[in-house]
Amino acid sequence: MSNERFTLRAAVYLILLKEDKILLSRRYNTGWMDGKYSLIAGHIDGNESVDKAMIRESWEEAGIKIVKKDLKPATVLHRKSSDQEYMDFFFVTKQWTGRPTIKEPNKCDDMDWFPLNNLPNNLLPHILEAIKNYQNKTPFSESGWD
Repeated sequence: MSNERFTLRAAVYLILLKEDKILLSRRYNTGWMDGKYSLIAGHIDGNESVDKAMIRESWEEAGIKIVKKDLKPATVLHRKSSDQEYMDFFFVTKQWTGRPTIKEPNKCDDMDWFPLNNLPNNLLPHILEAIKNYQNKTPFSESGWD
C-alpha cells in the first residue's frame, strides 16, 4: 500500500454578470478544448485561498479588480475530466472595476457578453452545467462520472 495520498486539482471560475448577460472567453492555443467558450478561470496556486485565486485570475485574464466582499459562492462541481479529477469553485459577482479585456491573447481569442438565455453552442459542457446550477440555485453537483 502506498503512503502517497491522492491529489485533487482545484480551479476557480467567475460568473461575471451585467444585466442579463454573462462574460465568456473563448479558449485559444491551449491544447485543450480550444475554440470552446469558458469563464474567467484558473487553477488555485499552492498556499492560496479560493477567493484570492479568483481575484488574481480576474486581474490576470481580464484586467478587472474584484474585492472579496463582492464574490458570492455560486456552485461547486466535482468533475472527472479524462484522467484528472477537479473541484471547481464557481463565484458570481456583478461588481468590479475596470473594463474586461483579453489580457492573455496567447490563451484567449474572444471575450464578450452573452445573454444568459442564449448561450453559445460551443460552451464547455461543465461550464454550462455550472451556469445552470447557479440559475437553479444548485450548490453542488458531480460531472463526468459514469
